[in-house]
Amino acid sequence: MATTTRWQITAPELADYPAWRELFRGYCEFYRVPMPEEKAERVWSWLLDPEHELEGLLVRDGDGTPVGLAHYRPFVRPLHGATAGFLDDLFVAPEARGSGAVDLLLARLRAIGAERGWNTIRWITADDNHRARSKYDQVATRTMFVTYDMAPDAG
Repeated sequence: MATTTRWQITAPELADYPAWRELFRGYCEFYRVPMPEEKAERVWSWLLDPEHELEGLLVRDGDGTPVGLAHYRPFVRPLHGATAGFLDDLFVAPEARGSGAVDLLLARLRAIGAERGWNTIRWITADDNHRARSKYDQVATRTMFVTYDMAPDAG
């Protein structure tokens, strides 16, 4: 567990579902992605399953209330012969932005990467997510890669 005078970082616990769900709802709304309850429950089940690759962090305020989340997982990098970490989702409630909460989440993720021997931690964000990008530019290096999504055959 990582702490500062104001914030604490922990893994999600069963009782955190309502607060996590509200944070995840905010994240989904930001990216205009529907998040029906069955999808939220599936993601939550992954976070609580020690056998699933997806893991999570919650940043909590002084009262222990979650105000931010991070979802991450390992991924292999054959070109580099290495394993890295992928930060799938990062969200801090609007009222906690600019307070250092996201800094603690990113610092904990960096420490996890070091503990696990990852050679990098990668994530993507929307081009127009200017506030987040200004933070990311302070802590990471923007890559030259463009991402694509391809749907599998429906058949």
